[in-house]
Amino acid sequence: MKRSKIFMVLLVGIMLLATTATAFAATVEEQRQETRHKVAETLNKLYERKPSARTALKNAEGYAVFASSGIKLGIIGSSHGRGLAHNNKTGEEIFMRMEEYQAGLGIGAKEYALIFGFIDKTAWDKFTSSKWSFGGQADVTADDGVNGGSFEGAVQAAPGIFVYQMTTKGLAAELSLKGTNYFRDKKLNPKSKKTGDRR
Repeated sequence: MKRSKIFMVLLVGIMLLATTATAFAATVEEQRQETRHKVAETLNKLYERKPSARTALKNAEGYAVFASSGIKLGIIGSSHGRGLAHNNKTGEEIFMRMEEYQAGLGIGAKEYALIFGFIDKTAWDKFTSSKWSFGGQADVTADDGVNGGSFEGAVQAAPGIFVYQMTTKGLAAELSLKGTNYFRDKKLNPKSKKTGDRR
């Protein structure tokens, strides 16, 4: 009688683990789809406000879109969000995350979207291969040096990297990204089957 009870407990445990694993896999895929949906929605809003951005991003090596939310209470503020980087040349899709921590007095909440454009492979690799941080200096410019100034309305955050920052009021002329890190989402990126691939 005791053995049968133990067997039943083990069987139920195995079934629960299998169910949990299936639910987790579904949740991950749902998060991927939700991220893709937010990316498409954000791009459409950008194109409505700045039609030239469509051509600029299409002709770029790739782009990355982040939908962010943040809150500031007292002296500590933070923002977080998920995003997706897409390589126009290879079709590669990389799910990413962002985290921002800043200090300063104030209280409030904010929502904004960031759209990065990468004019060449070097800029793309620099942003997607490891944790990338905004250095705090940005140039307001319309000239990307490649596409004939098509990144009008964007800000140059680093060599080869242009950023559109959208708020509920429209496109922002200045970037507020100091102390923000961008990195690959280990949870949402499918594991490569290649041996030694650390992505």
